[in-house]
Amino acid sequence: MCRINPRVDFAFKKLFGSEENKDLLISLINAIVSEEDRVAEVELKNPYNLADYQAGKISILDIKAKSEQGRWFNVEMQISEDYNFDKRAIYYWAKLVTEQLSEGMMFRELKKTISINILDFNFIPDTLEFHNCYKIINTATGKDDKLHDVFELHYIELRKFIKPYREITTALDRWSTFLTKAHQLDKLDVPEQLRGDPAIVKAITAVDRMFDEDERLIYETRMQALADVESKIASAEEKGLEKGREEGMEKGLEKGKEEAAHAIARNLLKQGLDHETIAQATGLSVGVIAALAEAGESAGFP
Repeated sequence: MCRINPRVDFAFKKLFGSEENKDLLISLINAIVSEEDRVAEVELKNPYNLADYQAGKISILDIKAKSEQGRWFNVEMQISEDYNFDKRAIYYWAKLVTEQLSEGMMFRELKKTISINILDFNFIPDTLEFHNCYKIINTATGKDDKLHDVFELHYIELRKFIKPYREITTALDRWSTFLTKAHQLDKLDVPEQLRGDPAIVKAITAVDRMFDEDERLIYETRMQALADVESKIASAEEKGLEKGREEGMEKGLEKGKEEAAHAIARNLLKQGLDHETIAQATGLSVGVIAALAEAGESAGFP
């Protein structure tokens, strides 16, 4: 069975962001986008590179790719809850748009940019749909008139994907099943609903053998950091509920979460993680992380 959790960002980046696995990325993209945006080939703009990660040159493990039609894609896996993720998603979409233009290029050369965000937590309220797509529409008509068709943003909320094997019908169903049940899948006994998809079979096989010793250490460190964050958040929520009885439920819960996020950030700073990675893990802003780091240095912390 798969011993690697493909929802951990480091594992996700190697699985879908490596040159040898571009076919898996193509399959995943095509399972999510509309038929007109499906791709036959992509060029990885920030391929997986262990040396860059070890050197601290990579903090956000998203995947940037350009299709043969010129469309740009940003694919990201987010396993820790981040209730400001919508703003971050738009920010990274905007960054990818601006990165397309070099000096002297014209705005008309900007290509459609599609942001795909796969979340291991519930984020969009008031809907049970696990795949939601956002575009810019004309509010007077309620229609997409293609005037601003460079923008498209997808959310895949894996916690809302609850289909049993017998109800799996689409490629997105198969990828969501793989991502949520990888620990149950055996490459020697792939369920019939998945075994007819070569990309899924390859992913199940690849995820069992894709790390060397150095990569395994990074993966386990990421797993531990994520576990620490989840534990601290759970403790914060419990603490917040207790305070809520005295201060008001919502105010106490928010205060408890903030205190826990600060404690987690200080701990991760001591471990030498960069500010952007800590901000991603805790939901705090980079500015707050920098202030905590400065306060820690003043107090004599490493």
